[in-house]
Amino acid sequence: MGKLLERLNDASRSGVYRSGRSDELLDAVRGSALRVAAIDLAGVMGKEELMARISRSLAFPSWFGGTWDALEDCLTDLSWSTASGHILLLTNAEALPGDERGILLDVLDSAAAWWGGRSRPFFAVFVGGMPALPELYRAGK
Repeated sequence: MGKLLERLNDASRSGVYRSGRSDELLDAVRGSALRVAAIDLAGVMGKEELMARISRSLAFPSWFGGTWDALEDCLTDLSWSTASGHILLLTNAEALPGDERGILLDVLDSAAAWWGGRSRPFFAVFVGGMPALPELYRAGK
């Protein structure tokens, strides 16, 4: 198991991160029990479209209500998924309106803390454009 896959399987490191590339992450998890949900946020202009893209990518149940509270509820449930852990791979997030981006980061951070406390990995990884977030991984570290 490579170092990146070890990190992604370590629930105590669950959180919200940034990465310059997605290919290394996708290669690392190939064949593992971790589920990657790729969410392209290009062109998202508001909360409704943001919620729809996340819901589709994670195959949320029909009861998902499209609110921030419902998003947090679904992210901390995921009972319909058989994966050992989850990785949300978000691209083009820099295009999100500032308010939505900030709330989304808070919800993702809360979900990661919830899953980490239950010894299941949960990572939200923003590819490019989010310099304020900690880096997920550096080769050789």
